[in-house]
Amino acid sequence: MINHVPTTAYTMKIHINKKEVELPEGSRLTDVAQREKLPNKGVAIAVNNELVCCDDWKDHPLREGDDLLIIKAFCGG
Repeated sequence: MINHVPTTAYTMKIHINKKEVELPEGSRLTDVAQREKLPNKGVAIAVNNELVCCDDWKDHPLREGDDLLIIKAFCGG
């Protein structure tokens, strides 16, 4: 898998689970997944209330002001 590497020094601000985060412009959902050390399975990400399939994370660019919700599945009771 080839990882997308943002190539600009400019940054943008987004929200991840209601926490403001600064990322390089040109970042994609795969960059967020790596930054947050998300597991390969059992994770869902919604961008501005729209679920994005994990197969599309590498192609999904982020924009200034995007609101991300990350949900991790877990087992137990």
